[in-house]
Amino acid sequence: MAPIDPHSFTDSTHPLTTHISLSLYFDFSSSTILSSAILTLSHPHTGDLLLDTRSLTITSVIDPTNNTQIPFSLSPDVDHIKGQPLTVSVTNCSKILITFVTSPSSSALQWLTPPQTFNKKYPFVYTQCQSIHARSIFPCQDTPTSRVRYNAKLNVPHQLSGVMSAKHVERRAPVKGEGMLACDELLWCADGRIVEEFVMEQPIPPYLFAFAVGEIGCREVGPRSKVFAEAVGSVLDSAAKEFAGTEDMIRVGERLFGEYDWERFDLLVLPPSFPYGGMENPRMVFLTPTVIKGDASGAQVVAHELAHSWTGNLITNKTNDHFWLNEGFTTYAERRIVEAVQGEDIAALNIGIGWKGLVDEMERFKDNTEFTKLLTNQEGVDPDDVYSQVPYEKGFQFLWRIERQIGRAAFDEFLKKYISAFKFQSIDTHTLLDFLKANVPGIENDIDLKTWTEGTGIPPDAMEPVSNIYTKIVSLAHEFKQGRMPSEEEVASWHGQEWELYLENLPKSVEASQVTALDCRYRLSESKDYEVKVAFLQLAIGSRCNEYYNVVEKTLKEVGRMKYLRPLYTALVQGKEEEKIFAQRVFAEARETYHPIAQGVVECILSKHL
Repeated sequence: MAPIDPHSFTDSTHPLTTHISLSLYFDFSSSTILSSAILTLSHPHTGDLLLDTRSLTITSVIDPTNNTQIPFSLSPDVDHIKGQPLTVSVTNCSKILITFVTSPSSSALQWLTPPQTFNKKYPFVYTQCQSIHARSIFPCQDTPTSRVRYNAKLNVPHQLSGVMSAKHVERRAPVKGEGMLACDELLWCADGRIVEEFVMEQPIPPYLFAFAVGEIGCREVGPRSKVFAEAVGSVLDSAAKEFAGTEDMIRVGERLFGEYDWERFDLLVLPPSFPYGGMENPRMVFLTPTVIKGDASGAQVVAHELAHSWTGNLITNKTNDHFWLNEGFTTYAERRIVEAVQGEDIAALNIGIGWKGLVDEMERFKDNTEFTKLLTNQEGVDPDDVYSQVPYEKGFQFLWRIERQIGRAAFDEFLKKYISAFKFQSIDTHTLLDFLKANVPGIENDIDLKTWTEGTGIPPDAMEPVSNIYTKIVSLAHEFKQGRMPSEEEVASWHGQEWELYLENLPKSVEASQVTALDCRYRLSESKDYEVKVAFLQLAIGSRCNEYYNVVEKTLKEVGRMKYLRPLYTALVQGKEEEKIFAQRVFAEARETYHPIAQGVVECILSKHL
């Protein structure tokens, strides 16, 4: 056996899946999905075929060409990272039909009860498959090395709607025989059920599989974009206003990186428990409601997810060891889009916040410097545990360094060549570097490519942004330690991003009286911008300002975005015994409101410090 990915049981000698046909019956009463999947292989295979699963109950494996049973076994041993391998023993077989049931504890799914939704009337479920969680929804070769097309039929209660990161075919009544043994025919065709049918015609890695089912409405925001969210007028209106500039960003992206290949760019604003800022699912990006800030600055997250349409979705890292290929390129592309749409100063602030984040990650990984590299070795490591800003910000810095060396025009030309050459492929770091050296002759003499990709820490030729506003804000932050607070005149034009940069550059611990005085003047603990609020609350925890712990608790209970959970819980457990007890209590009370991925991350933080 020769695994092709440290996070998958997929064997390099086995054919890869090219197409999956899914029938999914959603049972909200049990928080499970009764399912079937037909997997089409790249060529007929004889022998064992290994598939990734996690927390799935496999009920049968059948050859759909002749309806004969195929022998299979689900390993009794559960790998705490990879799950359980499903071994299917086939003879000259190119298609297999698997019937199975998901678990209520599926790591990709969050089932919300009606009280957890805005309207509190109907339940809601959504997915988050990155990095290795698609296997908890359906058996698959859950590695980005594999790229599949798919079609899916979602059988849901008629009061609800289903959306997917795929082309919507139709909404209609169930048809007898189409369930492919997912469940009993009477159940599939029961009164009060509806089928939402989708097709994904381009090959994507499994982690980009995504759906949501609930009471969902939408608003038009452009000729190829709608914003979807729970059917609450105020939420939809706010989202539509925040993302009104989406089409402008798509056009900038096309000018910089080539044609947009996914037809639609829709946006789904999920409930507050969504664990990420955004997820770049093709055709429909998933977003946290915390990006709706009322000043269009949340569009920067949209710019990042849009940029993935070229770097990440079109060209994908072959395994998570090469995750920087997705995120470094996308962070660079995002900032080019932001610069074109919102101006150089905003882009510089974005780079500055990223630079501070990168410096902080060096401290976080000081005892495990493997994860300060771009090209990592993640054998035996859960990618969720080492998720960080390093692949984003060090990756950005590497590409920005190349741009400075060869000039922006030449680098733009290189980017378009790169995207054209590898679109709809999964590649590794060595492939990128070979392509770079072939298309930019002599680059290896000007830049130490090995140090950048395989070295630890921040290379000496990385660079902070250069801009007057960035320099001014960082200077004001340094003056705070001497007791000087910025004047109202100095911050009059500041928005969330300026405040975020200021707070991120303050000392980690200052006098409690200084923290209180800053908040009395600028009400940062009451900010509607969670980036600002959480940065301030970190400062408050570090300075032992107990009077803000009620705000900390409220924040940890109302949002599930890991960008906020990780620093707040970390700051608490690094404190005194009372802070640790406080963190344990809040997590115990909030745990069920978090997505399973976020639950695991917080549990990891607590286990390391308690």
